[in-house]
Amino acid sequence: MAKVIVVTSGKGGVGKTTSTAALGAALAQRGEKTVVVDFDVGLRNLDLVMGAERRVVYDLINVIQGDAKLPQALIRDKRLETLHLLPASQTRDKDNLTSEGVETVMAELRKSFDWIICDSPAGIERGATLAMRHADIAVVVTNPEVSSVRDSDRIIGLLDAKTARAERGERVEKHLLLTRYDPARAERGDMLKVDDVLEILSIPLLGIIPESMDVLRASNIGSPVTLADTRSAPSLAYMDAAKRLAGEQIPMSVPGEKRGFFGKIFGRRAA
Repeated sequence: MAKVIVVTSGKGGVGKTTSTAALGAALAQRGEKTVVVDFDVGLRNLDLVMGAERRVVYDLINVIQGDAKLPQALIRDKRLETLHLLPASQTRDKDNLTSEGVETVMAELRKSFDWIICDSPAGIERGATLAMRHADIAVVVTNPEVSSVRDSDRIIGLLDAKTARAERGERVEKHLLLTRYDPARAERGDMLKVDDVLEILSIPLLGIIPESMDVLRASNIGSPVTLADTRSAPSLAYMDAAKRLAGEQIPMSVPGEKRGFFGKIFGRRAA
């Protein structure tokens, strides 16, 4: 059965789009049919990170408004047959997103894909709530700094109140993805430590993505980091996170830290 994931956060610039592309590519590399959906209407960056910006003809809004069929708007990745993109519109407004239209698109995607990954816009307005509306799983992306963590706490509250699952009395499965983490800076007190973030948010840890220029380089060449350099530290961390999403038990570690230390502290809380 298809699973719908929303990649979300309250704060902008924490790495949602990068994470959507990386996790989508990692799941597709497992041979599972995966589609990444850009809900950031008006900005549209997921196609850039996926290297598909010149191939966009129709978008999510075109499908919702009946100007195009879903297969016309879907873009198949040239590197992975199992990976597809449904881009956002760059010229429309978020008001063009309707709850009925999104529901219809998600129902149609569920028929064709194993994983549907929704890249949510930042904040708590209409685009974000519609992106999380049909989620089975939420990946809450957070940087290790106070304002990012506080905003993520608000998003967790919305996931428990504003989703279709919440209305049915069910829970959205929630996971924390900590991005741009630097163990040396955390040790100096320049950023929050992992256990500080976990204590505040109290959701299972899906992965810890280290601060690295490899992520920026991958974005600049239009490739998910999990395809651009499969041996880089961020790529390996995202690949492990994707395996955890798929149900595998993978030990949690951070480059620069001793694996045993994190195993002792976070093993019971890792996703």
